[in-house]
Amino acid sequence: MNNLITRPLGLMEKIPHSLIAFIARFSIAAVFWKSGQTKVEGLAIDLIDGTFQPGWPRLADSTIPLFQSEYHVPLLSPEIAAHLAAFAEHFFPVLILIGFATRFSALALLGMTLVIEVFVYPDAYPTHGTWAAVLLYLMATGPGRLSIDHLIARYCNR
Repeated sequence: MNNLITRPLGLMEKIPHSLIAFIARFSIAAVFWKSGQTKVEGLAIDLIDGTFQPGWPRLADSTIPLFQSEYHVPLLSPEIAAHLAAFAEHFFPVLILIGFATRFSALALLGMTLVIEVFVYPDAYPTHGTWAAVLLYLMATGPGRLSIDHLIARYCNR
């Protein structure tokens, strides 16, 4: 009976961190990237559905009004908040996806997640908790071997 439990647990413990980290990086990057894509026009990239419309991104006409009403946060004007959010939701996911400055990028998106949870959608804690868990995992363990951070660490530790 003990073997029925310990054997599967042993197999599960052999799941490589790099695989888990890569899936976590891709998944959380997609969440924020897709959200950022709703805020801009002129650039549309979706790796999953094959959308690729190159161009210079600019805020969509609906973005600032959204930050004036639904996404309003204290201390920032809707114009500044809209630009910061659109930038962050494109910049940090790319860094996380390629595994460059992963821990700091995860920290930035965790901060954004906390702002969203506290000021915008306080009832969405199950979703935000999931995002936070993934981001905290990446902060604590790093991006794994399939990353630029790993290559830099190998180079610096020679």
